[in-house]
Amino acid sequence: MAITVALAFSLAISASAQTVKVQLNNAQGQSVGTAELSPAAQGVNIKLNLMNLPAGEHAIHVHAAAKCEGPGFTTAGGHFNPDMKHHGLQNPDGPHAGDMPNFTVAADGTAKATVVAPGVTMGDDAHSIFSNGGTALVIHEKADDMKSDPAGNAGARIACGTITKM
Repeated sequence: MAITVALAFSLAISASAQTVKVQLNNAQGQSVGTAELSPAAQGVNIKLNLMNLPAGEHAIHVHAAAKCEGPGFTTAGGHFNPDMKHHGLQNPDGPHAGDMPNFTVAADGTAKATVVAPGVTMGDDAHSIFSNGGTALVIHEKADDMKSDPAGNAGARIACGTITKM
């Protein structure tokens, strides 16, 4: 019994050590808040604590490169897509690994929500958010339609933060 308890305790420490905090900035380089990433049963939990964003529904994706140069954040590349699938959680030929549900920003410009990125991991595999030196978390100006390729008609990239190992 003591061995089982010690093992469970060890795993709890290991899981908490895998939490990664991402600073998100807008096109002017100003902070719009943070995202805390942690392993989920299926994918990665992304706990958002955001401010100073336009109200309404927004897309959020994991993008392929750990680069967030404004104003357009095109340096983040396309959606993280190691399996070369089509975009969208509702696309029969998809989704990209970096696709996830939309989230909503309140009228005061804030959002406190947790979304799950089901297609990525925090491990050492091809679906890891740490692949090839890291990835980026990108917020778009509009909601993702969950099916249009390549980006769900989500509009411009309005905030970005790099995801790398500490």
